Amino acid sequence: MELILKYFPNLTEDQINKFKLLETLYQDWNLKINVVSRKDIDELYLRHVLHSLGIAKVMQFKDGSKIMDVGTGGGFPGIPLAILYPECSFHLVDSIAKKLKVVNEVVEGLGLTNVKTTHTRVEEIDDTYDFIVSRAVAAMPTFVHWIKGKIAKEQRHDFKNGILYLKGGDLAEELKDYRTATIYNLTDYYTEDFFETKKVVHLPIKYKG
Repeated sequence: MELILKYFPNLTEDQINKFKLLETLYQDWNLKINVVSRKDIDELYLRHVLHSLGIAKVMQFKDGSKIMDVGTGGGFPGIPLAILYPECSFHLVDSIAKKLKVVNEVVEGLGLTNVKTTHTRVEEIDDTYDFIVSRAVAAMPTFVHWIKGKIAKEQRHDFKNGILYLKGGDLAEELKDYRTATIYNLTDYYTEDFFETKKVVHLPIKYKG
């Protein structure tokens, strides 16, 4: 938890309490339904929470923003971002029901009112969002195809609406056809070795009515 406060020192008491409670909830639920590996549970704040919040280091969501988390798995990056941005609405989507059961229990345990979940493939979602976030669930061309038609027209941010993607490694090949993509190295924001190859990719997506 000190790790979160190191990089996000201005949290409210309510946010601090929610971030503290995260570990207990995940440890408890992970014993029943395994969604996070044992090693990752022991380093939950570093490998999952702080990693998810890397998106918030790159850009800040304005109140009223709508964000979809595709392939949320155990609730990352959606749940940590929802704690950080209580005035934004988050839609967490996954095609695996047992993972969403854990997400729903964690959301309820935290008392988060700005999160909804849907058990489906993202292609079935019929709505638009300011940003779509994810943690490397597919190569970018596949992901772009999945989220076609789901980016909102109205721009609220300096960053153009589109994808904010947490990825690692060398992305040159994967992003070669996306000239508008910007890569942000998380080592510019965090000093821990874990983030050495970790990045946030912002890819603007044009609204298609």
